[in-house]
Amino acid sequence: MPATEPGKIRNIAVVGHRGVGKTSLVEAMLFQAGKTNRLGTIEQGTTVGDWDEDEHRRQMSLSGGLMHLEWQGRKINLLDTPGDAGFQADTYASLRVVEGALVVVSGVMGVEVNTAKVWARSEEYELSRVVFVNMLDRERADFFRTLEAVRAQLSDRCVAIQLPIGAEHELKGVVDLLHMCAYLDPAGGKEGGPQPIPDEMAGPVQEYREKLLDAVVETNEDLMARYLEGEELPAADVAAALKDAVTRDELYPVACGVATKNLGSTALLDLLVEGVPSPARKGTTIEFGDAKQGVFVFKTIADPFTGRVSCFRVLAGPVTGDTTLVDPRTHAKERLGQILLLQGKDNEPVDALGVGDLGAVAKLKDVVTGDVLVDHEVPVEPPHIDFPSPVMSFAVTPKAKGDEEKMATGLRRLSEEDPTLQMRRDPQTGEQLLSGLSQMQVEVAVDRLHSRFHVDVELQPPRVPYKETIRKESRARHRYKKQTGGRGQFGDCEIRLEPLPAEDGELGYEFVDKIVGGVISQSYRPAVDKGVREAMEHGDLAGAPVQGVRVVLVDGMEHSVDSSEMAFKIAGSLAFKEAYQKADPVLLEPIMELEVTVPDDSVGAVNGDLNSRRGRLQGMEPRGGMTTVRAEVPMAEILTYSQALTSMTGGRGDYTMSFLRYEEVPAHVAQKIIEQTKKEREEAKA
Repeated sequence: MPATEPGKIRNIAVVGHRGVGKTSLVEAMLFQAGKTNRLGTIEQGTTVGDWDEDEHRRQMSLSGGLMHLEWQGRKINLLDTPGDAGFQADTYASLRVVEGALVVVSGVMGVEVNTAKVWARSEEYELSRVVFVNMLDRERADFFRTLEAVRAQLSDRCVAIQLPIGAEHELKGVVDLLHMCAYLDPAGGKEGGPQPIPDEMAGPVQEYREKLLDAVVETNEDLMARYLEGEELPAADVAAALKDAVTRDELYPVACGVATKNLGSTALLDLLVEGVPSPARKGTTIEFGDAKQGVFVFKTIADPFTGRVSCFRVLAGPVTGDTTLVDPRTHAKERLGQILLLQGKDNEPVDALGVGDLGAVAKLKDVVTGDVLVDHEVPVEPPHIDFPSPVMSFAVTPKAKGDEEKMATGLRRLSEEDPTLQMRRDPQTGEQLLSGLSQMQVEVAVDRLHSRFHVDVELQPPRVPYKETIRKESRARHRYKKQTGGRGQFGDCEIRLEPLPAEDGELGYEFVDKIVGGVISQSYRPAVDKGVREAMEHGDLAGAPVQGVRVVLVDGMEHSVDSSEMAFKIAGSLAFKEAYQKADPVLLEPIMELEVTVPDDSVGAVNGDLNSRRGRLQGMEPRGGMTTVRAEVPMAEILTYSQALTSMTGGRGDYTMSFLRYEEVPAHVAQKIIEQTKKEREEAKA
């Protein structure tokens, strides 16, 4: 099978909020194009896109799926992406390899938080966009209300290209305003051919057809002149002008239908062919130097049987199996095996893929998501996929002793598949932390560890990395003297503690040698510093590391025979502990910068909740039905924020957070933490 030429390819990412029917819409298009012989459903777990057991159980997409179909002599590659905030890595990576985004919106819920996010990301990548209003047969579904919301919250350049016939349970079909024909509800069967527009639709069709023509001719001077002269514009000319406008991001057509009934598939497929530009027309922004063959790896699938499967876009080619390419990141050669076309979990081998096409290859050695492979060593700047940062962490431990290595290997493989899933060891608490974008994402990773790698683990809330510091100056002198027969131990030092101001939000440590004359030999002074550092690892309040301290060595004494580095290290450590108790020590906690985006009607509840978590509101920014609330909140108070936000907003809220600085813990809270630590220490000793 020869490679498809770039002009006949359409690459489209199907994006939108969770639960708007993206997977069902892809299923309907595959069915209508004859790629499947029945319309699969999410409820029965029979869709091509959602094939994973976890996806069947949760009835939602957890990772991106790559499918393809043929329509009007064009090959359409469809990337079905997850809509849940916890699984955004595949969505953002998919948007880097397509020319168009099909933004799916619920006719009931309208524009939701993730819809606005993927729209903004599509805008950043300068993608052509088509909007599809789905679920119009549901109660309270309203195409015209949703169209206004889309125009208000996404772009006023969104223009209806289809209209529904009827509403809610009375929905009978859709009208294609471009080709002036109707498609009637096939009730889950194959959609029939174009039908005449019902008489009762004459008024709305006339109104919205004029709005469409006005919008299109505004982007084309030649058509504008003909239109103003009263000429009847042929559908082909309007379609060509519309395609140009969509390619240049001047217009965004809004289609409609019901994916689960296969209503609107024909008109949508026509629109994708006519409206979304091909790779030949739009090209790519990914750099590949002067390479004659090059691919960009945008997704990795960790399959326990076939190993690692790398999904790629061809940047320069064609690319065939048995091609050897170089990874400029590692300078390693990678031999491509059999080139595959994916259709959900199934694949079919192909001889070659042309420029702009999407495919996959198994068992590349050291390739990760985001790598560019080229035919010879050229300086390539891999495209930056700006993955969101994890917002929540769990301490993870294997249930069976000795499974630490298996757990680490499994999680490493899973983080290759989802780069927003991160595993790290907290140097302060010593815990292994698994971090992700949501609690569900971490739970899915744990389920996959069990099903794919046969490792059972336990999740616990992580310990908060508190720190301790001092508020005033203090001094202490300690003499360490030990006589055991023969040579003894002797070290004597006096130190002064001073608070050290934070630099760029970071608390530091400074050791200053102010010894005058030779009361302590030069060789013993670093030992005092070492002893102080060791004592600072566990403060007296809650056993947390001490920071924000300047230690000044001011005086001391040594013995000509008995002094040693060890003696001065112990003297330094004990002098620090004595001085620390007199320096008004306090407990510090990490403060996080939080950005919460919620529907306007939830703002009051969210603000009240943040206040109850000792949060300080920093500002609010309303935008088209959604409000972004910025606040500073102690980390200890938002370890379980995800569940609270979901219940307050009915799953329509989203948040990001990042570390800001350390701050003093209020006295009443600090007392509880100190008592809890004391109790844990006593239990550990018992």
